[in-house]
Amino acid sequence: MNATTLSALAEPNRIHIIELLRDDGALSMGEIAEQLGLRLPQSSKHLRVLTEAGLVNVQAIANRRIFQLKTERFTELDNWVQTFLSNKEEQYERFDQYLNKLKGK
Repeated sequence: MNATTLSALAEPNRIHIIELLRDDGALSMGEIAEQLGLRLPQSSKHLRVLTEAGLVNVQAIANRRIFQLKTERFTELDNWVQTFLSNKEEQYERFDQYLNKLKGK
């Protein structure tokens, strides 16, 4: 897991941008700024951080920049989170076995 990914996602406006792109697909910087109530310089800064972290892809079309999610980093993030969930499930399973053992005594 890349710490840059977590750092980029630590800012609430960036999470909102990620959710917006997840729900709406590809959007221009102006559309993102408008829908989130941000100024263009703010949007630009957040989108630059997300792009540098490999979470967002940008495509230039004429004078517009279109942003969309890159799924690779989210797959990595999901795999990383799954290791924690698997660990918890194993702990619960061992606890359940222990409780069943106590009931059998």
